[in-house]
Amino acid sequence: MKTTPSVLFLCVHNAGRSQIAAGWLRHLAGDRVGVFSAGSEPAEMINPNAVEVMAEKGIDIADETPRRWGDEMVRTADVVVTMGCGDTCPVFPGKRYLDWEVADPAGFGIDGVREIRDEIERRVRGLIEELGLSR
Repeated sequence: MKTTPSVLFLCVHNAGRSQIAAGWLRHLAGDRVGVFSAGSEPAEMINPNAVEVMAEKGIDIADETPRRWGDEMVRTADVVVTMGCGDTCPVFPGKRYLDWEVADPAGFGIDGVREIRDEIERRVRGLIEELGLSR
């Protein structure tokens, strides 16, 4: 019987928003939740500004690799958080979906990416509360 909920963060390139969100959830909830992220059109590497702003908070996402989502990944997730992938995000009946409208860090300078990081942190903390994972 599955007791640990799993969350999948989806965006287009899996190089910024979804990686930041996954980093926050891993950091804040630890092993109380399974955390995954993916994209519809994965980039070659994570946005360097995303890596830098997360490191400022003591969260290392430098070794993460953008990857494409697969049907099985979506089917096994308890919560799917979409972040700007629009019609390319998969939809399966019976899944809990959240759509977070958060700016894509691509093209933003470091200060803009910090604002995005902080917005995602607020949303992740709210998700932790909703899932009953608060300590």
